Amino acid sequence: MSIVDTFHPEAAERFRNLQNQLREWTKSSVEGELWQSVDIFDQDDYDILVIPSFSIDQQVGSKVSGFLHYEERLLFSLIRLRNPLTRVIYITALPLCPIVIDYYLQLLPGIPFSHARDRLLLISTYDGSLKPLTQKILERPRLVEKIRRALRPNKSYMVCYNSTDLEQQLSLKLGIPMLAASPEVLYWGSKSGSREIFAEAGIPHPPGSYTVKNIADLVREIFNLWQRHPDLKRIVVKLNEGFSGEGNALLYLKPIQDYLPNQCEQEKTLNAITKQLENMSFQGAGENWSTFAARIPELGAIVEAFIEGEIKRSPSVQGYIRPSGEVEIVSTHDQILGGQDGQVYEGCYFPADSAYRLELQELGLKVGEALAAKGAIERYGVDFIAVQQPETKQWDIQAIEINLRKGGTTHPFMTLRLLTNGRFDYDTGRFLSQQGQEKHYIATDNLQKEQYKGLLPNDLMDIIAQERLHFDSSSRTGTVFHLMGALSEFGKLGLTSIGNSLEEAQAIYDRVVAVLDRETEFLNHIDDPQDTTLPINWSSNQ
Repeated sequence: MSIVDTFHPEAAERFRNLQNQLREWTKSSVEGELWQSVDIFDQDDYDILVIPSFSIDQQVGSKVSGFLHYEERLLFSLIRLRNPLTRVIYITALPLCPIVIDYYLQLLPGIPFSHARDRLLLISTYDGSLKPLTQKILERPRLVEKIRRALRPNKSYMVCYNSTDLEQQLSLKLGIPMLAASPEVLYWGSKSGSREIFAEAGIPHPPGSYTVKNIADLVREIFNLWQRHPDLKRIVVKLNEGFSGEGNALLYLKPIQDYLPNQCEQEKTLNAITKQLENMSFQGAGENWSTFAARIPELGAIVEAFIEGEIKRSPSVQGYIRPSGEVEIVSTHDQILGGQDGQVYEGCYFPADSAYRLELQELGLKVGEALAAKGAIERYGVDFIAVQQPETKQWDIQAIEINLRKGGTTHPFMTLRLLTNGRFDYDTGRFLSQQGQEKHYIATDNLQKEQYKGLLPNDLMDIIAQERLHFDSSSRTGTVFHLMGALSEFGKLGLTSIGNSLEEAQAIYDRVVAVLDRETEFLNHIDDPQDTTLPINWSSNQ
C-alpha cells in the first residue's frame, strides 16, 4: 500500500499537487524548451536534494560487498554544480571523505572550485546500520527540519536512487516534489510486474510465472513451466525485489530428469522438485535454501525459463519519461555479468553492439510508453538476454526485467553526459560530444581485489595524480572513479573509463587495473618496516 493511502486524504492531495509542480515547471519553460533534453533541470535555478538511499530489502542488499558505500554512486550529481545557479544538498548515512568531494568538484569545467563548494551542502546521519538512508532521515525530525529550511520553496526538487513509501513521506514532510516514479507504480518494476508489462506491450520474454508467496505454489509453478517446456535444462527462481542479480537462484533439472512431468506420477515430480530446491545455485553471497525460502512469503518470487545459448549477452536499454509523459531513449549497454552462474551485474560497455542496439531502442520505447500510461516518470531500464542463433547469426532478444530506479548503467552514462555536454543520437545509438566525436566507455562497480584493501582515498588520489589516470577535460577521455569509500575496507572500487572508441576505453581501463595491481603488489611486499624508499606525500591529510 502506498504511504499516501494511509494518510488523510488532504495529505494524498498535497502529494499529487507537489508532483504536479514538475508539470507546471514544464509548461512555464520558454516554449517547453527546458524539457527537450533529459535532466535539463540542472540548467536552471533549482535546489537539488539528492537522497541516494537504496530503499530495497536490506537483507538482499547486505549480500553486496560494501553495500553501504553504494550511496556514492549518485555523486555524479555534483557535476550539476557546473551551472552557477544550481545548489545541491547531498545526504549520506556516513560522512564522505573530503578528498572524494574535492575530486568531483575539480571535474567541473569553467567553475571555480570555491564557487561550486559554496553551493554544496553535505549532510550525514552518522548511522551505519543497514536501514535505508531515507528511513534514517525520517527518524531524525531535527534533521528533516534542517533540510527543509535549507531548500528554497517552489525552487527545489528531490532525486533518489529509487522511490518507495519512505521517499514519498520525506517529499511530503519537506514540501518538495520528487523527480522519480511514484511508489504507486513501483510494482511495474518488480520481477512479476515486468513480465506483465512485457506481455501487455508485446515484448518477447521467457516463459515463466507471476508472483508466488509460498513454497507449495512455487513448486507448482516450476512443475507447470517444466511441463510446458520439457527441454528446459535450468529454471531461474527470482525474489521479486532482487538487486543486481543477488536475489536469483538457478534450479538445475538434469539431476531430476527421471521425474520429467508426464513421464511419472505427478506427486513424484512435485516431491523431486521440492527436494532439488535445496540444491539450487544461489547467487547471493552466503545464501542457502533456508534463508532464500524465508524471504518468499514477504517478497514474493517468480520462476522463469533460463535462456541457454553458446554465444549469449546481456544488453540493456535506458529510457526517460518526462513529467509530461513523453518517452525518450537515452542509452544502450552490453552488461558485464559475473557471479557463480553469470547472474550478477558487475559492469557495462557503452554503447551496446550495433547488431542489436536499434532493436533494443525500439523495444525499450514500447516499454517506456506502457510505463508512462501507468503514470511512471523519470528513469527506467530494461534488461535483456541476447542469444546469437548458430545458423543465421541473428540475435534472439528476450526481455528479462524492468528497473524503475537509477541502476548500474545510470551513473556512468550521466557522468559521460554531464562531463562532455554531448548528446545521444537515437538514429545510430551512438553518443557524440559537442565536437561530434563518438564516445565509448567501460564501467564497473566491482573492481575488487584482496590486495586493494587498506588503500585510503588519499592513497588512490596520489596514484591517480602520479600515474595521470584522471579524466582529461581537454580530450574528454580518461577515467572517473567512484565507490572510493569502499576501497579501504572491502578492496572495492568503481570506475568509468571513457575513450573515443571501445578499444581506447578498454585500454584506459586496463591501464588503471595494471597500475593499481602494481602499486598494491609493491606495497604489500614491503617487509622492512624501516624502509624509507617510498616518497612521503607531505600534503596528504590522512
